[in-house]
Amino acid sequence: MPKRRTLKLATFNVNGINTRLANLLSWLEEAKPDVVALQELKATDGAFPAQALEAAGYGAIWHGQQSWNGVALLGRQTQPIESRRGLPGDPRDKQSRYIEAAIHGVVVACLYLPNGNPQPGPKFDYKLAWMKRLEQHAKTLVTLPHPVALMGDFNVIPTDLDVYDPKSWKKNALIQPESREAFGRLVGQGWTDAVREAFGEERIYTFWDHFRQHAERDRGLRIDHLLLNPVLAEGLVEAGVDQWVRLEEHASDHAPTWVTVRI
Repeated sequence: MPKRRTLKLATFNVNGINTRLANLLSWLEEAKPDVVALQELKATDGAFPAQALEAAGYGAIWHGQQSWNGVALLGRQTQPIESRRGLPGDPRDKQSRYIEAAIHGVVVACLYLPNGNPQPGPKFDYKLAWMKRLEQHAKTLVTLPHPVALMGDFNVIPTDLDVYDPKSWKKNALIQPESREAFGRLVGQGWTDAVREAFGEERIYTFWDHFRQHAERDRGLRIDHLLLNPVLAEGLVEAGVDQWVRLEEHASDHAPTWVTVRI
């Protein structure tokens, strides 16, 4: 029987990969994650900083888009083997929000779920339709005999425990009953919400907006999630949020969120 090894998987909405490349490289050097899902690249395919990441020790695949969206997967000292680009279910959808690959023996899906604001309206309708497509595709992944992780910015606050002040967010698309119910159905397929599993009833946030010193005052949201299928969840060791990255100069409004697993 092969010896089990420990991997560190992380997700990070960089909010502009070239604008915040120095922040990203600094975190990669410090944290040394084995697998990274990046969202909101805000860069075309041609503008993706593949050489800089390669110099830092990371192979990469990416799905870019001009000015907004964009997702990528990184593998430390390895090249991700792409298995899917774009979420199935709607050939008319041209937004760059999903990419999937095998990395270090794990099937990893990186997603940037639509924000959905303002709601009600077409953006919220698109969010819910996208979540339905995600639910349908995730069914094909959760029961695989291989370790699988769905990682990314889900733009969903699962419960009131995941937001510093639920009342102030009650009109936001991230907290609507329809958003929460869709997320609940997804997790209910058999996925483990790794951060919540690790922290229990403790408040833990992954996003702090740039207003009124919310990061410094720890007034945040938990919207970046790592969902593990049963095969991978069995090996969950710990989880965390690198909040120090959010407090750095010129930071993204998200912090890297991670788990360590034995596979």
